[in-house]
This record gives sequence, C-alpha cells and structure tokens, in this order.
Amino acid sequence: MLISHMPMNKKYLACFEYDKIYHVYNKANEKELLFRGDNNYYYFLALFSKYLSPLVDLYAWSLLPNHFHLLVKVKPREEIRKNILTIDGQKITKTERMYLNVENVDLLLEKAFTRLFIAYSMGFNRESERRGNLFYRTFRRVEIQKDGHFTQALIYIHANGQKHKLVKSFTKYKWSSYHTILSKAPTKLLRQEVIDWFGGIDRFIEIQRSNSAFYYSFDGSIEGD
Repeated sequence: MLISHMPMNKKYLACFEYDKIYHVYNKANEKELLFRGDNNYYYFLALFSKYLSPLVDLYAWSLLPNHFHLLVKVKPREEIRKNILTIDGQKITKTERMYLNVENVDLLLEKAFTRLFIAYSMGFNRESERRGNLFYRTFRRVEIQKDGHFTQALIYIHANGQKHKLVKSFTKYKWSSYHTILSKAPTKLLRQEVIDWFGGIDRFIEIQRSNSAFYYSFDGSIEGD
C-alpha cells in the first residue's frame, strides 16, 4: 500500500539519533491527495500521537493537501526505553521487542513512521474506496544541525500554506501548529520551548510574520513541499 519507489540521495535519509532534531516530510504518490477533509487531518494527527509520541517530541507541523512537514526531536534513550516497557506484552511489536535487546533507535523510528503511514493509508483507502499507493517511500528526514536551521525550518513549516497559495496569509491556514503555539490549550507540542527560543510570544509572532514571505528552500526538498 505504501510502496512507490523514489530514488533518493542518502543525505536526505539522516539516521535518527537520541536527542537530535529532524525535519521530516513526505508527500502523496503522483498527484494524489493525502487529505480530502478535516477528518483526514485529524486522523493523521491522532495516529502520529499514537505511534510517534512515545518516541519523539514535536516542535512544529504543517499538513497540506498532498504532503506534510514535521519538526521533531528524538526523545532521550531512557524515556524511549521506559515508554516501550509500558506497552502491553500482546501489543508490543517485533521491532520494539528487538529494541529492548539491541538498541537501534534509527530502525525503531523508521518502523514507527511506517506504521503511521500504513495505518493512515488503510483508513484513507477504506473511506475513499480507493486502492494502491498513497505515500512515497521512503520519507525524508533531514537533521537540524545549526540554530539558524532550526529557526528557518520552523518558520518555513508554518508558512507552507501561504507558500502554496492555499491562503493569502499563513495565519489563516488551519492545519499548522502556528495556532497551537499562540493558544493556551493543553498540547503535547513543545510550545514553551518554541516561545522561549524566539524570546517570547510577541517576538515569535513578529519573526514568523516578517520572515514568512521568504520561502526558505531546504537542500533536497521534494517537489510540492
């Protein structure tokens, strides 16, 4: 269901490591849509929480009709191990069981994202009465190695709806974490870390708004990103 071959330079397949930050993104196969309605967006976010929240923290996200962007930080080793140990023995996967014996966090994360994509694809296909590939394989993940790259990636992700002319202003685009950062509602997003990074909520808003017209291009970005 997920398989659609896309040749890719290995530098866009960064290995996941503990405590490191990554820009993760993927798009629909060919000219398909990943999301056709609000329920699809909600479903993707729910599945991300289910499969990835025990393994990564989330700084920012944006879901577009045919692709998505995530800015994540791999949790510390001790926290990941603790979370896996809480899984019911009948529900633990082969990869998770293997991880407890031979730690391979890169494989663990890759399989978790694959589980997310498969679960989403199955639900989407049932609802849409479609068959076949939905996501490109393999999804891209670029390590964020510099402070400036982190700032750039976060601004870029929030501005994506405006970049693709879905809205005149990114502030009007519903499906991004920009609104979550401005909100005071409970969230798993690393909201306070983002606010502190920019020096306060007012400064975050100012920098995001003043820089969103500059659509940063990431090395190795996918078509339609």
